[in-house]
Amino acid sequence: MTSTTTGLPDRYRPLDQVAPDEETPTGVIRSWRARDRVLNRDVALRVHTPGGPAAREWITRALTAGGLATPALAMVYDAAEGTGGTEPGGAAYVVNEWIEGTRLSDRLATDGPLPEREARSLVRRLAEGVAEAHRVGLAVGGLTPEHVVLRPGGLVGLLSVPAASGTEKGDIAALGALLELCLTGSRPQDAGRAGIASPDLAALVRRARSDDPATGLSNVSTMVALLAVPPRPGTGPQEAVRPDGYTDSGWMRRLRERREDAPDDGPVRLERGALPPVPGAVPGRPFPSRPAAPAAEEDDLDWGETFATDEDAPVDGRRAATSARRRLAVVGLPLLALALVIAFALWFGNNVLSVAGSVDQEGSTPSASAGAGTGTTSASAPSSAAAPVAGAAVPVTTATIYDPFGDGDPDNDDDVQLSVDGDPATAWSTVTYRRAAFGNLKPGVGVVYDLGSDQALAGVRLTTTLPGSTVQVRTGSSPDGDLEAFPVAGTATLAGTDDIAFSAPVTARYVLVWVTGLTGVPDGFQADLAEVAVTAAG
Repeated sequence: MTSTTTGLPDRYRPLDQVAPDEETPTGVIRSWRARDRVLNRDVALRVHTPGGPAAREWITRALTAGGLATPALAMVYDAAEGTGGTEPGGAAYVVNEWIEGTRLSDRLATDGPLPEREARSLVRRLAEGVAEAHRVGLAVGGLTPEHVVLRPGGLVGLLSVPAASGTEKGDIAALGALLELCLTGSRPQDAGRAGIASPDLAALVRRARSDDPATGLSNVSTMVALLAVPPRPGTGPQEAVRPDGYTDSGWMRRLRERREDAPDDGPVRLERGALPPVPGAVPGRPFPSRPAAPAAEEDDLDWGETFATDEDAPVDGRRAATSARRRLAVVGLPLLALALVIAFALWFGNNVLSVAGSVDQEGSTPSASAGAGTGTTSASAPSSAAAPVAGAAVPVTTATIYDPFGDGDPDNDDDVQLSVDGDPATAWSTVTYRRAAFGNLKPGVGVVYDLGSDQALAGVRLTTTLPGSTVQVRTGSSPDGDLEAFPVAGTATLAGTDDIAFSAPVTARYVLVWVTGLTGVPDGFQADLAEVAVTAAG
C-alpha cells in the first residue's frame, strides 16, 4: 500500500512541506520533512511529478550522490520511482538526510553579512563537498542560501542533493555568488549593494563568474585552495605586526628589537693590530665581566668564571671553588667512563654471548631421534617454527566490520565475532535492506579477519544460513585501506558451506570477505556469515 498523498511507500510519512514547489524543465518537485517509520528518524523527502522517463535522469543523479560521504552535502538514503499517486504518470522520489540547523538565508536576514573569516570558512567547507561530487562526475546544483544550513560547531550542509539539473560551471558560479552574499548581505541584482572589502575575495568572486578560460576558475578545488584562511594579524602579546603585513613572534621579535636598538655608526676603521668590535654591543649595556686577574692567576681561570656575575665574592673564594670543580672534572669523568665501560661489558657478556652460546650448543647437539635415523625434527625446536599443514585452518585473531561506503553505523558490529566462534548455529548478518542492492546506498559491506601475521593462504571456507548471497574474498596488508587495496582472490555465490580455493597461494595477514549481493528474506534482503575458516597453503 502507498500513500495517496505522494505515491510513496508507507515507510515515509510526510510531516510538513518545507519549501515552495520547484518548477523544473521535467516537472515539479515538492519538498517535505518526513518520518522514516522503519528507522524512526526524520528525513528530507522530495517528490518529482510526473514520474517515468521525465524523472529518470534525476534518479540516476541521486544514486550517484548516494556514494558520497562528506558532511557538506546531505546524504542520499533512497531514490526510486513511486507508484500511483494523485498526479498523472505517477511520481519519483529522493530521500535525503535531514540536517538540523539555521538556514543561511535566515542568518543573513537576521544578523547581516558574515565576518570575512567566517564567510571564507563556510564557503570553503561547502566547496570541499562540491569538489567531492565533481570527482565522481556529479554536478550538484541547488547552491542557494535557502538550501545551505549552518550546523552546530561551525559546520555547513547542503539540503536537496542533487538538484533536478546542474553543471559543474554552474556550481562554481553559484559558490562565487554565495561568497559575495555572505560578505555583503546582498545579491548581485540588488540595487545599492555594498562592495567586497577584501581585494583577493573580490577577485575570486569575479573569477568564479567568468566564462573566460584564461581568467575563470577551471575547477572547485582551486576555489578551495584560494579560500584557505590566511594568517591573522598579530593580536596577542607574542606577536608583532610588521609594516609589510607579516607577523613576528617569540625569538624573531626579540631579535628584531635587539637589532633595532643596536647603534648604526656606519663602517668602523680598524688600526693595524686592533681587534674588531663586539657585535651588538650597546652603550650603557656592557657585557658582564669580572675584575682583571693578575697574570700569575691565569691558570686558575676557566670559561665559566669569565662570565661570573657575583662581583662581590672574594677573589680567593672564587679561585678555590674553581680549583675544586677542576679536580672533580679531572678525577670524576674518567671514573664515570670506566664505570660505563664495565657496565656495558657485563651486559654484553650476560646477554649477547650467553644467547650465542646457547644457540651454538643447541644447533650442534642432535636429538636422540635424529641419531636413530628416524628423520624427525629435534625435540628442542620450537613448535611455532614448523611449517603450517596444507589445508589446516589458520587462527583468526580479530574480526572487524569493513564498511567504507556506509553512514558510520556498521551493520551489526556487535555480532561479528559470531562468524568465527566455531558454532554454525550462530552468525553475523547484515541489516535488512528494502532493496537487493543494499537499499541503493552502497556497493557492499564486509568483514576483515586479522590472522596476526603474514600467512601463506590457499583459500577460505564460508558457511551461511542464507544461501543465494554473493561474496568476494579479498586479501591485503592493512585492515583499513581502500577497497582497491584488497585484491580479489576468489568469488562465489553461497549455497550453504562453500570452499573458495585461490588460483594460486596468497601471502597476506588480512582476509576481507566482501558481500556484494543479498538474498531475499521475509521483510527485505539480507546476507550472513555463520562460520569463516581460512585455510593454509602449507
